[in-house]
Amino acid sequence: MHQGHKDKSDVKIDSQNEDGSVTAPSPALTHTTTFSSHDGEPFEDVEAGADSTSVESLEEPAPLSRTPSKSSSVKRDVIKIPRSQRRGLLARFAVIPEVENPYDLPNRDKWVITAVVSLSAVAAPMGSTLVFPGLIEIVNDFGSTPFIGNMSVAFYMLAMSIFPLWWSSFSETLGRRTIYITSFFLFLIFNILSALSVNMAMFIVMRLLSGGASASVQAVGAGTVADVWEVKERGRAMGYFYLGPLCGPLLAPILGGILTQTLGWRSALWSQAVLGVILWILILLCLPETLRNRKSIKAAAEADALAALSSSNDPEKGTPMRPTLTRSSTRQSAAIKAKKYTKMFQRCFVDPLKIILHLRSPPVALTVFYASMTFASLYFLNVSLQQTFNKPPYNYSVLVVGLLYIPNSVGYFLASILGGSWVDRIMKREARKAGRVDERGRLIFRPEDRMRENVWIAAIMYPIALVWYGWTAGKGVHIAAPMIANFFFGVGSMLVFGCCTTMLTEFMPSTSSHGIAVNNFVRNIFSCIAGIVGEPAITGIGDGWLFTILGVWTLLSGIVTLWAMKHYAERWREAAERQKQEST
Repeated sequence: MHQGHKDKSDVKIDSQNEDGSVTAPSPALTHTTTFSSHDGEPFEDVEAGADSTSVESLEEPAPLSRTPSKSSSVKRDVIKIPRSQRRGLLARFAVIPEVENPYDLPNRDKWVITAVVSLSAVAAPMGSTLVFPGLIEIVNDFGSTPFIGNMSVAFYMLAMSIFPLWWSSFSETLGRRTIYITSFFLFLIFNILSALSVNMAMFIVMRLLSGGASASVQAVGAGTVADVWEVKERGRAMGYFYLGPLCGPLLAPILGGILTQTLGWRSALWSQAVLGVILWILILLCLPETLRNRKSIKAAAEADALAALSSSNDPEKGTPMRPTLTRSSTRQSAAIKAKKYTKMFQRCFVDPLKIILHLRSPPVALTVFYASMTFASLYFLNVSLQQTFNKPPYNYSVLVVGLLYIPNSVGYFLASILGGSWVDRIMKREARKAGRVDERGRLIFRPEDRMRENVWIAAIMYPIALVWYGWTAGKGVHIAAPMIANFFFGVGSMLVFGCCTTMLTEFMPSTSSHGIAVNNFVRNIFSCIAGIVGEPAITGIGDGWLFTILGVWTLLSGIVTLWAMKHYAERWREAAERQKQEST
């Protein structure tokens, strides 16, 4: 239950049957989230948003004990929050209501939320490659150099890496909806200013800020998907969500090439502004607050200040003495007030950097590194397509080069549609094989179960596709050969992306957006490096050797990651749970 909605006298309670009829609420049907304890026995946390570093698991309902519904695998009462009590900016305008437990939303509403978040995730990566076809025109208009033009893209990627650390942290205190509304309004403003740039310095700064603003969904989006979908259903939903950030950089060159050739490079940025308006309206209407429990920065800072006052007044008991109206107490009160504001500054601007410390967790570090290597390969491929196919023997135009991104996109779509359901079936199979059930006969899932034959196939498929593409493109083979390779790269890399993203939300169930923020931080640094060194590397050693090196490196990375997760994931999880229990 939400902590902020304790008065249930004016809360609407609906229980929807399969035929849409409404029945009386049943107090016997309650939601529980089960975590695996270090001794192998499941223990339950009745509050889904509870702070825990344990791995989230969801139990499958026993066949005879519960009746499935459209909104969830378990039939539960849908408790809607009154419009006047809904959280987040402009919450009254949301068409989809906020509910006590987002798992209980009808599937229709869950898919709308997932679709809006996925569309929003297009904005940031799309902006990174939308200006590629017009970089030469931009450089010529501003009298700059090609190196500075490429740096504008690199700084955009760097902003996408750093800003999500703060967006993720703020989302845990301000809520998901407030972050979406604020960040996409800023995205709109900065894209307008980018289109109106009068010099290269203004262009680079506005592009950096627009990339940072749109990057909010890169961190918070996966958290929203995890908020509304239960573990057994999440793989498919996460696959659809990840279509946004993956297809953005693939489709953007096509649109950018068309707009640049017909209307000039500024039109590409105006199209981003139009996209910002559309997404802001969709977010306003279709994204209710889904975060179960928000943390108050002000309240936490006040608690820290009071703790300091308590320890200074009564060090032995740690309880504050009765205040007296003296000059000393007045000075002390002023000091505590100053300390409170210092703590608020620390929590707002310093603590978000602590998200990076999640990389100390071996499963998180391995997952993030493997996903980042895969993402960097994608950007090396993007650079190669732009540089290789507009020269002999191909000599394709900007528009045709943009169309060469279609095979990747087809691979991504197929892997997203089929891969998520495949992973969900694997999760159930592994839980049954291991006999992981609770006393009610419900299956208990573990994140590392997602890395089975699906990721083994992907870990071999896309490195081979990289080598295949490199030598066929570098030797000027018929265009069909490198494009088929790109299709298989799209399928394999999408399976890796979807699996890794979902696992990160489950390794840190109480702060799922933190895991995604860490992933975005590392992977966008990798892609920034790929964008900078890709062109000189291709010029220096050629496509064949560059993608052979990438293929071998990503293959070895995949093998090491999968082997380590298979042999050590359970041990790492148990150690994390013991550490959490000892700290509490």
